[in-house]
Amino acid sequence: MGDWLTTDFFSIIAAAFVVGTVVGLTGMGGGALMTPALIFLGVGGASTVVTADLTASAIYKTGGAITHAREGGPNWELAKWLIIGSVPFALAGPWIIHRIAGGGGEDLDTLLKKCIGFALLFAAATYALRLVINLRRVRGGGVDPDPNPTIRPLITVGVGALGGLLVGITSVGSGSVIMISLVMLYPGLSALRLVGTDLVQAVPLVMAAAISNIVLNGLEWHLLVPLVIGSVPGTVLGSRIAPRVPQSVIRRGIVIVLTMSGLALLDKSGWAPLGSGEDQTHPVLIACVGLLMVVVLPFVWGMIRRTQGLPMFGAPTVAEIEGERRTPVARSAARDDQAEVT
Repeated sequence: MGDWLTTDFFSIIAAAFVVGTVVGLTGMGGGALMTPALIFLGVGGASTVVTADLTASAIYKTGGAITHAREGGPNWELAKWLIIGSVPFALAGPWIIHRIAGGGGEDLDTLLKKCIGFALLFAAATYALRLVINLRRVRGGGVDPDPNPTIRPLITVGVGALGGLLVGITSVGSGSVIMISLVMLYPGLSALRLVGTDLVQAVPLVMAAAISNIVLNGLEWHLLVPLVIGSVPGTVLGSRIAPRVPQSVIRRGIVIVLTMSGLALLDKSGWAPLGSGEDQTHPVLIACVGLLMVVVLPFVWGMIRRTQGLPMFGAPTVAEIEGERRTPVARSAARDDQAEVT
């Protein structure tokens, strides 16, 4: 046990606590934040980090899914078709990326960093898109509630397959891909049922991805244990303080962090437009991108609001658009797992 109590062990606990707090505050999935954080900490290779993060997610998502199932929140028919698509591709994803990389080693690590980098940029884009879609629905008077919509099996299976492949390879995407697709395909579902359905289907998806990655990469317990130790209390804390924290600032900040993290991983992987790997990284450029987004994003969002006949700033806020003014039960359930930008 003494071998575990290292600086890395406590660094992982701290990172997991911070990420868990953000998840509790916003309802975002943790994979999009935790995976790059562990890579930047240098506690293991990309494949090792992905495996540990998926395994930790499988543990705490199960508890949330049980809660939703007892409350009757999920749409089970919809979850079934998502699972049919996601599980096989979550199992296959790690094997596909290993085959493309020609096995393990440095080539796999570099390829995974590129995949995770692009997945983070995609997560940031889909999260921003969801805000725009919700804004338009708020201005349009909303959509008639439809707790049991007609399921479209083929396209729903396709959504699950894409999400499963992305999660199996990068551990990112369960929320970002699947949630935005559900919002667009089944707009009549309430926020609570959307979150419940997403969480229930995510459990077998993440378990399948974790098992496949463990078979290929093994499991580093010295990463998994501090991940669980840090993330659980962080999520609880974030959920408790969420009503007193300005959601608009946090949500814009997450888009910026996801974008910067994605670019930083692409930079480290040697993506040609940015550089030639870790020996030629460009931290100043990435910092400038983040600073530019801090300045520009509020004005871009303001212009989008004006196209919907709203003032650039003011009500409805991002939190109101995202449905934060729900009942306490719905808000608590939503924070179990939503959007991932996963």
